[in-house]
Amino acid sequence: MNEIDPCERIETVYYKIGLFSKMNRVTIKTLRHYDEIGLLAPAFIEQVTGYRYYTSEQLPILHQILALREMGFTLEEIKQVQGGVPEQELLQKKRLEIMKKIAAETLRLAQVESYLAKNDASAGEYHVILKELPQVIVASMRTIIPGYDALFQVIPPMGAEMERLGCVCAVPEYCFNIYHDGEYRESDVDVEICEAVTEKKADSAMLTFKVIDRVENAACVLHKGPYERFPNAYNAVLKWVENNGYEIIDNPRESYIDGLWNKDSAEDWLTEIQFPVRKTD
Repeated sequence: MNEIDPCERIETVYYKIGLFSKMNRVTIKTLRHYDEIGLLAPAFIEQVTGYRYYTSEQLPILHQILALREMGFTLEEIKQVQGGVPEQELLQKKRLEIMKKIAAETLRLAQVESYLAKNDASAGEYHVILKELPQVIVASMRTIIPGYDALFQVIPPMGAEMERLGCVCAVPEYCFNIYHDGEYRESDVDVEICEAVTEKKADSAMLTFKVIDRVENAACVLHKGPYERFPNAYNAVLKWVENNGYEIIDNPRESYIDGLWNKDSAEDWLTEIQFPVRKTD
């Protein structure tokens, strides 16, 4: 850069970097960084001392940088503005980003509020989460059972039939029931028992093999304990769905993780209740 013209000094006031930083409440380190990345270079650098000087004409540039930074713009985005990209265009884009963040945080707030607002003490034991359910190949047995306790009688024969057909269970294991009644029933329960397998086999009199599609969002809750306490878990999910702006779009699943086959006490049985849902308008 050229030396300061004595005549020019009369019209232009130069501020050392220290004073310029105090005037604008910006650290010297920040001003140096802006210079290094080509965002705001000093108006003049004294060759002998290396002192950096700024002028009042650079204040609008610095204020624009600070304002955009306050709104969440990156330094790279600010350089785009200085390079000719319309500021309005980037502001519109930033507005959309902020709105998405607000929506996400609002959902989190609603989830917190739903837990705080629970009147049923038992519901507080459950923590509902949203997750994807993967597409799976299943060995399926749909049947009518006299009551839920009858599941213990129908599942062992199903396992024997799978073994006879040479089925290999998928890893991780995914065994679940789908109830097709659409409501709680004390008798004549329409249940579909599904076990994820690695490949389809030829259907038999007892089993049907099919693909169950991926579920993008399922409201899920873990229930630990005997199955007669399932209503508490179901109620927790239903309240969460209602409080968080979702709707149920398919029959719920009961995914059995631990149970009679590997736990001595019913208090240690672990089941995940899964409700396919979607966000309402």
